[in-house]
Amino acid sequence: MERENENEKSQRMIDDLARVRMVLIGVSHPGNIGSAARAMWTMGLSRLILVAPRRFPAPEAMAMASGAGDILENVTMTETLSEALIGCAWSVGFSARPRKFAGKVFSVREVAQAATHLLVDAGKDQEIAFVFGTEMSGLSNAELAQCSVVATIPANERYSSLNLAAAVQVAAYEMRVALLSDAVWRAPRFTLAKHEEVEKLFAHAQQTLIRSGFLDPGCPKRLMPRLRRLFARTELEREEVNILRGILSQMDKWIKLSDKKKQ
Repeated sequence: MERENENEKSQRMIDDLARVRMVLIGVSHPGNIGSAARAMWTMGLSRLILVAPRRFPAPEAMAMASGAGDILENVTMTETLSEALIGCAWSVGFSARPRKFAGKVFSVREVAQAATHLLVDAGKDQEIAFVFGTEMSGLSNAELAQCSVVATIPANERYSSLNLAAAVQVAAYEMRVALLSDAVWRAPRFTLAKHEEVEKLFAHAQQTLIRSGFLDPGCPKRLMPRLRRLFARTELEREEVNILRGILSQMDKWIKLSDKKKQ
């Protein structure tokens, strides 16, 4: 019986890790892709998404992957981060340098624990992504804004720049350790909204705010980035997105009616 329980636990971890994506944006050297794949596979992660890599496939990538070639053979390629995040309920953008509109910044250990709670408690269709930027400059502000939360690896303050594969290794390790931890009682989680559903909400909100006169498209300032940061903190659930879209739709009707009366 104990062996069966261990087998069940092992299979559960495999299933949970299968719902974690590693997203690498604009990788300039294919060897870094292979090294990242090797780092992932040592921790049981297998889903790699490459966003507009400079050169891939390439023999350097396969050479650096060592025994993790299967990950490279099954890699997913996209042109944009938004495409890479389709179907994700929660995404973590990694950044070593401070950003003005990042909101609360979590440690890699904190986000791994939060990700574990989501995978275990919120249903089998929930997927998450860990997102890493280019080797030279990391994630752009626009890319970071698309992520649900921001995380950092608490490295040496005098030299905090990890190479890409090392950063992936740390994140993958923390994810595995979090899943291995003893289970504790937790409240049930409702289904979180997927990335594309939240993006449609923002597009709808921006359109409605412009029509209402609250948002001046010629001088938007920081309204939409602040709204993004606000909603990222709440971890929007699918039903909450539907409620907000319904409120916006009702506002659209009032605005349309008001415009007709002015004519």
